[in-house]
Amino acid sequence: YRLTDVLEHELSWVNTHFLRCAAVQQLPRLWTPIAVTVCLVAVATLCKEQGITVVGICCVYEVFIAQGYTLPMLLDAAMQILRGKWSIPYSMLQTLLKLIVLMFSTLLLVVVRVQVIQSQLPVFTRFDNPAAVSPSPARQLTFNYLLPVNAWLLLNPSELCCDWTMGTIPLVESFLDIRNIATITFFCFLGSLIVFSLRYPGDSSKTVLMALCLIVLPFIPASNLFFPVGFVVAERVLYVPSMGFCILIAHGWKRLSNKSVLRKLSWICLSVVLFTHALKTLHRNWDWESEYTLFMSALKVNKNNAKLWNNVGHALENEKNFERALRFFIQATQVQPDDIGAHMNVGRTYKNLNKTKEAEESYMIAKSLMPQIIPGKKYAARVAPNHLNVYINLANLIRANESRLEEADQLYRQAISMRPDFKQAYISRGELLLKMNKPVKAKEAYLRALELDRTNADLWYNLAIVYIELKDPTEALKNFNQALELNPKHKLALFNSALLMQESGDPMLRPEAKKRLLSYVKEEPQDANGYFNLGMLAMDDKKDAEAESWMKKAIKLQPGFRSALFNLALLYSQTAKELMALPVLEELLRYYPDHTKGLILKGDILMNQKKDISGAKKCFEKILEMDPNNVQGKHNLCVVYFEERDLIKAEKCLVETLVLAPHEEYIQHHLNIVRSKISLLSAAEQSTFPADGTAAVGEKKIPFENLKEVRNEQKTTQTLNSNINKGQSNSKKRTEKNNTDKETKKKSTKEIKDIEKKRVAALKRLEEIERILNGE
Repeated sequence: YRLTDVLEHELSWVNTHFLRCAAVQQLPRLWTPIAVTVCLVAVATLCKEQGITVVGICCVYEVFIAQGYTLPMLLDAAMQILRGKWSIPYSMLQTLLKLIVLMFSTLLLVVVRVQVIQSQLPVFTRFDNPAAVSPSPARQLTFNYLLPVNAWLLLNPSELCCDWTMGTIPLVESFLDIRNIATITFFCFLGSLIVFSLRYPGDSSKTVLMALCLIVLPFIPASNLFFPVGFVVAERVLYVPSMGFCILIAHGWKRLSNKSVLRKLSWICLSVVLFTHALKTLHRNWDWESEYTLFMSALKVNKNNAKLWNNVGHALENEKNFERALRFFIQATQVQPDDIGAHMNVGRTYKNLNKTKEAEESYMIAKSLMPQIIPGKKYAARVAPNHLNVYINLANLIRANESRLEEADQLYRQAISMRPDFKQAYISRGELLLKMNKPVKAKEAYLRALELDRTNADLWYNLAIVYIELKDPTEALKNFNQALELNPKHKLALFNSALLMQESGDPMLRPEAKKRLLSYVKEEPQDANGYFNLGMLAMDDKKDAEAESWMKKAIKLQPGFRSALFNLALLYSQTAKELMALPVLEELLRYYPDHTKGLILKGDILMNQKKDISGAKKCFEKILEMDPNNVQGKHNLCVVYFEERDLIKAEKCLVETLVLAPHEEYIQHHLNIVRSKISLLSAAEQSTFPADGTAAVGEKKIPFENLKEVRNEQKTTQTLNSNINKGQSNSKKRTEKNNTDKETKKKSTKEIKDIEKKRVAALKRLEEIERILNGE
């Protein structure tokens, strides 16, 4: 007896040792599939949360399919182990270890997923899932009723809808609601299948079990069991469960077809199902042709969902069909009167139709539906982020009225108080503060927005605009450069930074300014402002041919480009091509008849180059009609009087001009010349007549040729001060015009001395003429 015990003990030890060695040898083959499974589950979870439910399916498969256990077997083993009558078999221990590894990896994936969403659930409102915010028992009854609704969609997908939120399925608010029968029937049928699959061994039960796993487990995240979801029903969450449903249907059909009595009927039913589902699929393809057709097909199924009415309106709005879109948006507000988004859509559409009064009324209704702050009461409210845009939209609407800027600012501040990280509110408020001439506060708003998002090129651009308002071009340029680092193709930053470099007057910055303008015209080839400013850069660099080419391109794109036309004419006049400037000036004055500098330049060319005194006079007189105090126009008209030999009128004109500009030396100088001329002519006339008033014998008149020659020698060219508009920058945040002046140079000191010498020589010549006339 003792020998037998020893032999049995030795054999048991050898057998256990052998099994352990075999298990160690099988470890790589055992754990490699587990590791691969965990990795694939992690990848699936990154794509969609439902991927994590694969772990549950794997666990069920390992226990009930791979190991062949049934629920009674597991319960019996658990009871034996608890009573101490049985040790855990090695195979069961190995299975348990696999399950622990799978469950631990699942827990780790859940923790990582929670960290990704920063431990905060997405914000859903009662419009997304009304049952989630309903009191008991309506909440539980409705959630349970949604299970047979989803099962019915799998069984009979005849009425499909792209959106089942809001009022698609009315709440089940009472135990007496007849829809509870569908819930009870569903749970009875599901329970019987679960009992059959877990209690009985065999291939049929295993097939049913795996089908149920594929149906139930992937659906759990969408069942509102652990946390509320943002929809009532979603057909997309039935994609994976439909796999299990198909297995269940196929298994049932196979069992029916094996019975000779039902074989023909089963084949007929299968053919009908395949044919009808193929037709439904073909018809459904046309529903998905466009957004409009998709949402219209959904409205045929459910007209109580305001979101569908809104989506049809959005589809029409994208097609610029605002009138039809407005009708759908209004219908959405009637279906769901407390839908904030619907009222916002109505307001936006009214704004697009330029009906500001109606738009403001709609925005005010939407604002009144927002949670109101009650003084002295603390409470938490979940507000959808897009609903906060009602404050932004309303403020953007009313700030067009200069008298309501403070009201708009209050709305921006209210939005910020409700959500301190509302970046768009800071941006919009910064724009408003600039409009209110509060650049320091605008700067603070943009800096706060940059704390929330430093990768936003538009924010850096807006901050640069603020620094321009603060007269700090250095900081402005730094912020423009920062915007371009984040977005090298930021068109407004390219254009305005180039303009800032150009206006700085630093020749070292001109190559970079040109480079940015070339990048700008590459991005915006139809914007004439880019070509115009390239032309101005070329003028600064004395590249006349290049400047002419850029100006012509700007004028070709924008035929009435005021600044380009004038500066091209000025370029011609400065390069001794005055006659080529005349048609350009005619074109300029055709578009802008009151262009003062254009009239001055035209008059100058007519008088000095074409000798058209009459035409020049008309130009200067037109200037004085528009602006009687225009010094330059009045002075040039005085020169015309001088050319017309009306010295008295010229003197009077110059005296009046000197009153307007008493500190202008050139006006005083020209007045002295005219008065000197008048004195000379008066002396010459007196020497021509005798004292008794009768004409002298052999009288000779002073030849006009000599007077003209003297006048020409004494005449000085007028100074032309032309303010040139250097282009317009229609920026995203503000519109600014940059006017820079191109001046023709005044006479140098040397030239003035030469003119004085000529004047003295002319006076001597007049004295000789007088002596001849007096017979000396």
